[in-house]
Amino acid sequence: MDEIRGTAQGTAPVPLSVLDLVTVGAGRTATDALRTSVALSRLTESRGYHRFWVAEHHSMPGVASSSPAVILAHLAAHTERIRLGSGGVMLPNHAPLVIAEQFGTLEALAPGRVDLGLGRAPGTDGATAAALRRTDRLNEGADDFPEQLAELTRFLDDDFPDGHPYSRIHAVPGPVQSTSPGGVQSPHRPPIWLLGSSGFSARLAGMLGLPFAFAHHFSAQNTVPALDLYRESFRPSAVLDAPYALIGVAALATDEEKEARRQVRAAALNMLRLRMGRPGLVPTPEEAEAHEFGPLEQEFFESWTANVIHGTADEVRAGLDDLQKRTGADELMLTSNAHGGDVRVRSYELIADAYGLPTA
Repeated sequence: MDEIRGTAQGTAPVPLSVLDLVTVGAGRTATDALRTSVALSRLTESRGYHRFWVAEHHSMPGVASSSPAVILAHLAAHTERIRLGSGGVMLPNHAPLVIAEQFGTLEALAPGRVDLGLGRAPGTDGATAAALRRTDRLNEGADDFPEQLAELTRFLDDDFPDGHPYSRIHAVPGPVQSTSPGGVQSPHRPPIWLLGSSGFSARLAGMLGLPFAFAHHFSAQNTVPALDLYRESFRPSAVLDAPYALIGVAALATDEEKEARRQVRAAALNMLRLRMGRPGLVPTPEEAEAHEFGPLEQEFFESWTANVIHGTADEVRAGLDDLQKRTGADELMLTSNAHGGDVRVRSYELIADAYGLPTA
């Protein structure tokens, strides 16, 4: 349980964590974005953030996080303490054995600080999902999620029963190594989190006694109902004796309120283009300022930005405090979406300062 529950630092009401989308701005490269991710992981580790997750997305020019395991291995080499994980791996896109092997390898690289967050959405459009899964029967993958989850868990624990077709198959690195002559295996196993933006994963996480992460940053209207469902459905397990839920929150702090509005406008334009089937690089604030939103676009802009906590550090702190009180979330996982990596790094620094988080 200590691997799941964090400890609030400074004056923060709950532990603060990071969800990094490895965003790529116009005029920048994926290399630039990944260097920003390293800088963010090192900064947030030094300032007392609890965990640093990366998400799986595909076929989006402005999001360079198509391979979470690869990125996490790189971050593990540049950090020492902060928990690292997926927020999340889209399980229907992969064979469970592959994920068990990848995260067993990550656990060997960073013992005791790897999280395995799982989702059942494709993390992309239907055509790309079909290419990933080598099938156009996409609903089948989502419907089979509980069975895929059970299979993955057995690979991680190496406990298929005798007679099962996979009983002689082992995910390596993994527990089987401790049963080999002279074998010694790490006592740690990446804890599984279920991710969701609706009630399905909330109920499943509760029934299985697993920690739950809800995507408030793009499904705010469902946050409280989903958390209520998770808590009502919760059954104690070997993993948790009580519910533990974090929520993903879009938050951006800047030195001046006006700059926060400029950056969020650019992020909103990027999201608008994605929703219209025209994903691209995150536009510059200057491009966003020059863009004239039509009536429907303006409606989307206002709806989307209403769920982004932005402004000065004090304004963001007040917004986060209010959100935590309203939802009762056990942890806040902050995600910043801005054109420049320097803006994102500065945002996490300002929020840390606002809460008096450690400086080393």
